[in-house]
Amino acid sequence: MGQFNADNIRNIAIIGHSGEGKTSLCEAILFNGKSIDRLGKTTDKNTVMDYDAEETARGISISLSCAYTCWQDVKINLVDVPGFFDFEGEFEQAMRAVASAVLVADANGTVSVGAEKAIEYCLKNHIPLMIFINGIDKENSDYVKTAEAFHAKYGKKIATMHSPIIRDGKMKGYVSVISGKAFEFTHGGRNEIQVPSDKVEEIARLKESLMEAAAESSEEFLNKFLDSGWLSNDEIIVGIKNGLFAGDTIPVLGGSAVQNLGVINLMNEIVAIMPSPVERKPVKATNLSTGEEISVSCDVSQPFSAQVFKTVADPFVGKLNYVRVFTGTLKSGMTVINATTGEKERINGVYLLKGKKQEAVDVLSAGDIGAVNKLSCTNTSDTLCEENHQIKFDRIPFPVPVLTMAISASKNGEEDKVFQGLNRLAEEDMTFKVEKDKSTGETVIRGLGETQLDVLTKKLKAKFGCEAVLRDPIIAYKETITATAEAEGKHKKQTGGAGQYGVVNIRFEPGASDGEFEFVDAVVGGAVPKQFIPAVEKGLREAITKGVLAGYPTVNIKCTLFDRKYHPVDSKEVAFVSAAKLAYEDAVKRAKPVILEPVYSYYITVPDNFTGDVLGDMNKRRGRILGMESENNLQVISAEAPLSEMLKYATDLRSMTQGRGKFVCEFLRYEEVPFSVVDKIIADAKK
Repeated sequence: MGQFNADNIRNIAIIGHSGEGKTSLCEAILFNGKSIDRLGKTTDKNTVMDYDAEETARGISISLSCAYTCWQDVKINLVDVPGFFDFEGEFEQAMRAVASAVLVADANGTVSVGAEKAIEYCLKNHIPLMIFINGIDKENSDYVKTAEAFHAKYGKKIATMHSPIIRDGKMKGYVSVISGKAFEFTHGGRNEIQVPSDKVEEIARLKESLMEAAAESSEEFLNKFLDSGWLSNDEIIVGIKNGLFAGDTIPVLGGSAVQNLGVINLMNEIVAIMPSPVERKPVKATNLSTGEEISVSCDVSQPFSAQVFKTVADPFVGKLNYVRVFTGTLKSGMTVINATTGEKERINGVYLLKGKKQEAVDVLSAGDIGAVNKLSCTNTSDTLCEENHQIKFDRIPFPVPVLTMAISASKNGEEDKVFQGLNRLAEEDMTFKVEKDKSTGETVIRGLGETQLDVLTKKLKAKFGCEAVLRDPIIAYKETITATAEAEGKHKKQTGGAGQYGVVNIRFEPGASDGEFEFVDAVVGGAVPKQFIPAVEKGLREAITKGVLAGYPTVNIKCTLFDRKYHPVDSKEVAFVSAAKLAYEDAVKRAKPVILEPVYSYYITVPDNFTGDVLGDMNKRRGRILGMESENNLQVISAEAPLSEMLKYATDLRSMTQGRGKFVCEFLRYEEVPFSVVDKIIADAKK
């Protein structure tokens, strides 16, 4: 394929709710552009974009994938984005790579949750967006009702550029509002037909609306429209493009991806009105020489710079980094610097992507999307640039993991293999973390949802040949005392020959100076050699690792040694270690021990109409509501709750709010467990 200038490139993310036809639309676009010679189907598991074994098994996209085609001498780079909520990180990566998006919405008469979230994101970030209402051929489909649902929610932002031609309840074609021409869908194309007589008045009314929208895009057009009441077709198109670029206008089209109806029409509009990389707003970066924030526009004449927006780790092929080139050109054989790590990298190969296939090319120019392989120190979000012109792009903002599960190897001896495989998979998915929990010693993985973590364990087996088991993590309970108690610990052992002898009197009370453990030597006089004092402290430090109620570590305990006895021959350090432990076991049982649980703070964002359900649910989880703030028809709820009640909250909140709710949390403090819960914790610990 020949090299394309940035003016003749369109980078498009295909976004929307899961299962509404995004991958099928990509397939039809690739087929129409002759990038593939056969139209695959997701049901047949043979599409270009869904090639991962887990994707074909589940019937959903779980990772973004890239492909390209050419249409009207324009290169269209497609990024197929998963719609399932667990893979929100893939959405963030895709939006860093593209300049605009096409939302795929099922023609079911409603606006889905995934569509809402995607549109809100695009509006907030001023990303040009078109809506493709898909599935007009399905039973009970309703293009008109679906378009009206978008109108009802987003008002004047929705631009009706086509009026549907409906026969037998189905959309069979459309009338272009701007040109006034009518077309009937054919498989893979369209035929021009006479404008239906019942459409004439509607087209005139819709064109008037488009003129008003176009007029509002510039002062020049507004003055002309006010003076003459008219804008030319070319001026309407320019005005619509202006509104589209600003995020104020969202054109709506319709068709069927599976039947390849209306897809060519969408491709024509992508070429005609979607922005090229040159037309998009500059991207923020930092000049590493001066530390200043700069704006980077797509420009092939500038020194090379690019950002990695996706990493794929393969145990056989190696690591593949997907890149978006912002300035200059990337060539095979050149040496660049990773501005994020400071490491130099040699570019071995440059590729264009078609799903799982890589096509080697010599050059990747500004505005284009491709991939490089075998980079040793480069990962997602990193910036690659020329050494004499070092800049660093802002990192991709990934959602914070909210679900934690413990993970272990299903076979003994494979622990290291599992851990290594998980770390490799963490290079692919930046919303997934694997770490050792210091409090419990468990290996845990953190992510956005149960499906995501389940997919990762399946990939672990498929890619690295090791199986892992997921389970609820151990809660890091702790124990403490609430009263003061004293005890004598006496260790005496005579078995012939040298014996062991040590006696200590220790006072145990709540309130360590560091909140964990405090040891005080308050013995008056030197009757016992000082050399045995460290042994007493050692014994206590070992003893507090296991509480007397459920075996959890004891914290916030002050231990004062106020008397001791020794034998000049039989006293040894080991005897005083044991004596200290005996004193601990005796006294702590009488010092009113309690169990402490970790409490986290939660900031939960939900639409207004779900607030009551969320508040009621939080009360059932022993949570405390601290406050609420309104924010654009949303409520931000501040709460505190024990971790033990919130392990599956990511899943439960999604269920309660139809996928609209989200939250972040962080550790706050430890709190005494209510009496009603203690017996269950002790019973579970014994198991």
